[in-house]
This record gives sequence, C-alpha cells and structure tokens, in this order.
Amino acid sequence: MPVRILLADDHRMVRKGLVALLETEDTFEVVGEADDGRVAVQMAGQLQPDVIVMDLRMPNLNGIDATRQILGESPKTKVIGLSANSDSRSATEMLRAGATGYVFKQSAFEELATAIRTVMAGEIYLSPSLADGILADYLKGNGREPGSVFGMLSLREREVLQLISEGRATKEVAAELRVSVKTAETHRRNLMEKLHVESVAELTKYAIREGLTSV
Repeated sequence: MPVRILLADDHRMVRKGLVALLETEDTFEVVGEADDGRVAVQMAGQLQPDVIVMDLRMPNLNGIDATRQILGESPKTKVIGLSANSDSRSATEMLRAGATGYVFKQSAFEELATAIRTVMAGEIYLSPSLADGILADYLKGNGREPGSVFGMLSLREREVLQLISEGRATKEVAAELRVSVKTAETHRRNLMEKLHVESVAELTKYAIREGLTSV
C-alpha cells in the first residue's frame, strides 16, 4: 500500500512542485491538497492520510494549531512541518503540537521523501541545519518564552487573533468560528487586555511578530 499524503500549503506553486516530486515515488500517493489550515483540518478528517506535509504559516488557521487539532482527532497521523524560516522556536512549537518531522522549504525537494520514510518508520526527522537548536529547546521541557503566543493565549484566542490580523471583521470572525458576534467581540476585547494593546493594528503587529500570520 502506498503512503497516502496530504499537502497543506497556501502557495499553489509550492504544492504543485511537491506533488510532482512525490509522484515520482511509486510508494507515495498524494491524496489531497489544502490551501489553508482550516481546510487542512477538514480534509484530514475526511481523507485520513498517513502523512500530512504542513506549512506553518497559512491563512485562517496556522499550521501549528491545525496540527494540534488534527492529531487530537487522528493521533496516528504523521505530520511534517514545512517552513521557509529557520526559526527554532516555531519548529519547537510544531513538535510540541505533535509533529514528528520538520523540513525547510529550501531543502524540501532533497529531504521530503527521506522525511516521509523516516516518520512512517516511527522516528523523528529534522532538517540537519536546525536539528541541534530544536532539540535543545524541546528537551528543556519548559522552553516556551513567557511572551510566546502559544504560551499566553488559548487555541480559541489564537484563532481569533489570526483572523483579526488577516483583516476579518468581527462578524466574519464569528461566522468562521461558528460563534456569536458577542462571543467574538468578547474574545477580541480579552485579547487586547491580555496583550496590553489598544488597537487592531497592534494586535496585527503582535501576530506577525509571533509568526501566527505572514500578512
């Protein structure tokens, strides 16, 4: 049986390049493509792939929180983080979310097939250039910085923050998350109080600085 793979990346050209690469391997089958994190969660539930290659920065829901949600429902699925940035903190958060692999986009074509085989064998694969830094942070156990978005905010608060930073109005946030407008407004107000900011612009700057969105 081929390894069934779901690709999640908001850049169409990246996805198509990875599909072309993976389809040269008889033991791999790309069963789906997602262009944002929330779609990736939905497709993972529908398709039940063996491996998900997950971009960290995607619209609507970032790859770290998408991974956490997917593995909460399907813990046997393997997730490989895919990132354009050599940020050990983001990579460490991806591992905390349950991913068992992490590859740079710059080296994905050389490393991805190896990474997939490695995680399917029950092992962890990390891009060599980042492995030492990730493992050092991960093994600390309490390596989260006090001001980290993943340490300070709940999953729901991070979802609201990302959508706000991507320009969504309160009604749109409420509709996307299937909550009332009043609830969405309460989350926005609580975010501003917790982060000690007074405007949406400041919320957006914080989200970008923390890698929650690339807008």
